[in-house]
Parts: sequence; C-alpha cells; structure tokens
Amino acid sequence: MCLWEDVMSSRHAVIIGAGITGLLTAIRLRKAGWKVSVAEAHHIGAGSSSRTAAGIRQQFSTEETVIGMRYSVDFYRRFCEEVGGEIKPIVQNGYLFLLNSNIEDAQKRVAMQREAGLHDVSFLTSQETAQQFSYVDPESIQGATWCPSDGFLRPGIIYGEAANASRRLGVQLYQKSPINKSRLKGNKIEAVRAGETWLEADLFIDCTNAWSPRLTAMLGGQSLPISPLKRYLWFIERDGSLSEELMADMPMIITPSGAYCRPESRQSLMVGWAHNASSEPSFDYSDQDTIENSFSHEGMESRAYEAWEAICEVLPTVEEFSGIEATTSGYYGTTPDHNPFLCYDKYRPNLLHLVGFSGHGAMFGPFSSTAGLHLAEAGHDLDEITLFDTQISMKAFQADRPFRHSESMVI
Repeated sequence: MCLWEDVMSSRHAVIIGAGITGLLTAIRLRKAGWKVSVAEAHHIGAGSSSRTAAGIRQQFSTEETVIGMRYSVDFYRRFCEEVGGEIKPIVQNGYLFLLNSNIEDAQKRVAMQREAGLHDVSFLTSQETAQQFSYVDPESIQGATWCPSDGFLRPGIIYGEAANASRRLGVQLYQKSPINKSRLKGNKIEAVRAGETWLEADLFIDCTNAWSPRLTAMLGGQSLPISPLKRYLWFIERDGSLSEELMADMPMIITPSGAYCRPESRQSLMVGWAHNASSEPSFDYSDQDTIENSFSHEGMESRAYEAWEAICEVLPTVEEFSGIEATTSGYYGTTPDHNPFLCYDKYRPNLLHLVGFSGHGAMFGPFSSTAGLHLAEAGHDLDEITLFDTQISMKAFQADRPFRHSESMVI
C-alpha cells in the first residue's frame, strides 16, 4: 500500500530524468502534496549519476554554492532518515586542494567560505599539510586548503534508495520511456509523450543535465548554453608502502595540475583529470561508455598514465602502485560559468530546469531538489530562497545571468 495514497492534489508534476536530481526532486514534491510522475529514457541512474566521481565538497568560490553544499552535506548525513535505507551514502574523508601558486587567493577564498558558515575549512602550509598527510611531498607544494567534512558519495545507494522511496510515496516511475512528443496549450506544455504514454501535468521539470539541450529544443524551450563534455576516470591498484588503512582514510586530493584522486576501496585509487574536450551535443547512451584509445589504460601513451604521473609528483608512494585496472567515462553537462541552471524556461513558463551541473550533479542533488521545490511552489523564478535560516540569492543560477563570475574551483 502506498504510504501517501491519501494525499490528493490538483497539482501534477512530470519530472524528466531518473538520476539523483530527478528522484530527490520527486520525493520533495510528493511530500509537499504534488502528484508526481518520473519519465526516464532508459533505466534509473543510467546517465551521469552512475558514472560520476561522486565527490561532495563545500569548498567553492561562489558563496551561494558554499551554502548550498553545506545543505547537501547535512542532507546526506541524514539520508537514511530523510529517504530510507540502512547505509549512509556519504564518506567524509575530506577534500584537500594542493597548491603551488595563487596562495593569497586561496586564503581569501577560505575566509569567504568561513563567513558562509563553513567553519571547518582551513588553509595549511606545505609543512602542515605533510604533517597531517604523510604521503604528500611538501617540496612539491606551497600550501593547501582542507575541509574534513567534505568527502565523496556512493551514488548507487542514493538513486537506488531514492527510487524505492519514490515508489513508496506513490510516485509513478516510467522507465525505457524517452520523451518523444509534446502537446501545447498556448505557450505552456500540456502533456508529453513518454514512450507510448501521454503524461499531462501542470509542471514539467527538466532533470536531464547533459541531455537538456536536445530535450529543450524538442519542447520549444529556450536554448541553454550546456555543453556535453566527455570525462574519464581511472582505477589504480594499490601496492607498495602505502597501507590499506592510510588508503582507506585518504581524502579527495586535487593536485596543483588539476589531476585528482580518492580511494574507491582499500585496494583501488580512483583518478581523474579534465582535458580539453569538444562538445558532443548528439551523443547517445552507448557513447557514455565508449573509451577513446588516447584515454584508455591499455595504452601507455595515454591520458590515463599522464594522470598517474601527475598524482605521483605530489604523492610519491602512488608510484609504487601496481597498475591501472579499469577506465570508465561519462559526460558533464557544462555551463559557461560552471554554475547550474535552477530556473524556469523563458518560452515555456511551466518548464523548470534543474540542469547544467558541470560535474557536480551528485553533490548538488539535495540543494537542487529543495530549490526545485521552492520554484515549483512559487510558479516562477525566485531571487532568493531560505537555507539554514539564511536567505541566499538564486541569481547565480538563473538563465539570464551575465556569466561574469565563473566558479573557479572546478576539477
């Protein structure tokens, strides 16, 4: 029996995309009394949610994002009470940004983050960094910023338990149901066809991220500047002098070159490194798992081994690891300033966008979903919402923003 079958509402929302953002938003709206349907083109978590590096951090250069990610960390700590399940999906090993330049900017950024309520973030000298993290070479850096309440997520737990909770609450989930047609009434969307099923609603919520440009075009919405960019992750098997215990406790570490790593398990180190990539607006689902030769771990002259070398420059013990055992890939839905769009469509006033996360979709999920609830209830864009009894501006996430302030902490 549906726990919420007695909740009746004249308001119906159709959420497009059953990843972390879409499913958490479905739960929010359903608990607020909305009737909710979720349409997914393939299966739950089939897109970027299952291919993410899954970091969660509050160390950003945009104040609104710092507060929003404080909210996300708090939510994921309470995930079992809020959503369900028995395993918390957050591992708070921290985030360590290693630096060899722009030290004054980093110190100013830490001061801003502390003013935004992130009281456990700090700047470390190179010697302080090496004292706390023995595997870091102090000669390779000039300092670091460190936040112990940051960490990483287990995305499968998040979207799996969120799907279970959605069903318990009476949300209708349609899998293998791509949106292929729409019906309009004036300039508003009246219904969309998901597979062979027509879904009528008052509100339609785009949670498709890298797929958003093609969905919006089909619905007659505005053209949002979201570029689908390919990103890769590699997994290096532990060996040598770095113990299992140190490996398990290792934070997400971002090197001065931009290469980053974190423990995937006690025996495997996840490594990533962004590269110059061209937008692929016509990619399909199978392209997510297509590994180009120059990024495969099977060729020594590849980005995978360049990333390993970059990690070894600051973490010498990683040079002792035995080899790269796997490569995975997926797409970032990237915006010009690396901030998402959490706003209504200019041409379709009942189409709400929660997209453009630029690689931060999993960590943004709780914040995006609560922003989505505020926007759904208002029926229009909002200049601010309340989190932690604090009014935070939403202007950094609106579609008509000037893109003057680019989020600088992007990996």
